[in-house]
Amino acid sequence: MDLRTYEALGLHRSLGDVDPTRVVNGRANREIQGALSTPGDRQYHPNPEAFPDEATPHGRVASHRGWAQSRVYPATTRDLWIYTPPGFDPAGPPPALMVFNDGGAYLDRAGPVRAAAVFDTLLAAGEMVPTVGVFVMPGQAEGSPQQRSLEYDSLTDDYARFLLEDLLPFVEREIGCRLSADADRRTICGISSGGICALTAAWRRPEAFGRVVSHCGSFTAIRGGHNYPFLIRSTPRKPIRVWMQSGSADADILYGSWPLANQEVAAALAFAGYDMKFVFGEGGHNLRHGGALFADTLRWLWREGD
Repeated sequence: MDLRTYEALGLHRSLGDVDPTRVVNGRANREIQGALSTPGDRQYHPNPEAFPDEATPHGRVASHRGWAQSRVYPATTRDLWIYTPPGFDPAGPPPALMVFNDGGAYLDRAGPVRAAAVFDTLLAAGEMVPTVGVFVMPGQAEGSPQQRSLEYDSLTDDYARFLLEDLLPFVEREIGCRLSADADRRTICGISSGGICALTAAWRRPEAFGRVVSHCGSFTAIRGGHNYPFLIRSTPRKPIRVWMQSGSADADILYGSWPLANQEVAAALAFAGYDMKFVFGEGGHNLRHGGALFADTLRWLWREGD
């Protein structure tokens, strides 16, 4: 679908923009709160790799608060963090890249994923190549409460351009070297709206992002994301590898059913012959299940050959 048609159909506008408190048939989008923590989540805990022993070398995390250098999203500020692996040498081979949307949730040392610790463990075990992690939050713009949805849920290439034109050049300056240009060594990850955003970035720019992780992806009628099953089925296959997760207690609101939407997208990817994996559990709309599987997710994404 071209951008003109997308906007003509009003798909760039979210119900949250137009009427965020809307109630239909006694149901409302605020019911998503009930899916944020569910009984089914109790079985999920951070994977063992999130707890490296004292002898494991640790990477470095540099914090950049209030970053305001975007031209794609002007007049926005955001927090971001850059992880460099232990013993990182800018003069060495270009490092691999993994971008995390809603990065603070993935980086949180007491959270369900603890991505930096998992990186440390896998690097020490020789199970991943040196990788720079970029943990970025959505922008904040004065008077635009839906900036996260605008950036993440839109099906345009704006967010991919933001990464490629604004953020990653800044990261390269900060780390003192170029990142790998090989799409197979460049991963983008996110939860909920950040999950559909990860797929959209790779869908729009597969030459730049060849690996996708989507946790509880919002493939629903927020800004047209419910069109993905048809788009995937009817478009020539793109050279990307996709790992997805959702659960039976995931959100079910006016925008749509997350469990069904994720199953539809997974079925479409399988139909179109993508290298993909879908893990469907019993949890809700959070990172508990995804965190429990995170190390194995990375192993699957970065495996050689098939």
